[in-house]
Amino acid sequence: MISPKHVAIIMDGNGRWGLKKKKSRNYGHSVGVKNVEKIISEAISNNIKYLTLYTFSTENWKRPKNEINFLINLLENYINKEIKNIKKKKIKLKIIGNVKKFPKSLRIKLKEAEKMTKLNNKIQINVALNYGSKEEILRSVKKLIKLSIPINEKNLTDNLYTVNIPDPEILIRTGNRNRLSNFLLWQSSYTEIYFEKKLWPDFSKKDFRKILFNFSKTRRNFGGIK
Repeated sequence: MISPKHVAIIMDGNGRWGLKKKKSRNYGHSVGVKNVEKIISEAISNNIKYLTLYTFSTENWKRPKNEINFLINLLENYINKEIKNIKKKKIKLKIIGNVKKFPKSLRIKLKEAEKMTKLNNKIQINVALNYGSKEEILRSVKKLIKLSIPINEKNLTDNLYTVNIPDPEILIRTGNRNRLSNFLLWQSSYTEIYFEKKLWPDFSKKDFRKILFNFSKTRRNFGGIK
């Protein structure tokens, strides 16, 4: 089976999963983080080189303040606890998005995590934080205008958060929602999209392997004759 080079995932349904279990949305987020580790492990086993995870969108600031604070603390605590293990597994971390809105303590930890893992080459995990595709495209255009660089497809692509990262061949969205939610809109123009009914904490290694298998049977023509 030929594996894709880059898989992107919208990890939707954590909060709903927590409520479904008669617990809190935050409980669902905690369990969702544990599931990330399983999927990363499966991605490594399938020789996937890039995995992009939609972790916190520009729209997520509309959520209740206590939930936002929980998500920020969850991420910060995860980095504190797991960064040495991530480095040991030869995982490279790359943050995409505008992180300026996050607390300084988190921004420092994210920068340190990137620095500590920059030479790792087993897999690159792109963590999308305060990421929105529309904001990303506008940012790129404004940068080109400011530098008086011609606005064309190549130059715009070269100034996105995902510069030097190949476009994803697969985009998975869990949570029984059939939309992209402002995620990698430019990069996904020829991506195979898989909408999964399961909520993120229930999305298993087996589910992931099934999608990879289905993808391997897909003939990709990029606008050519089928």
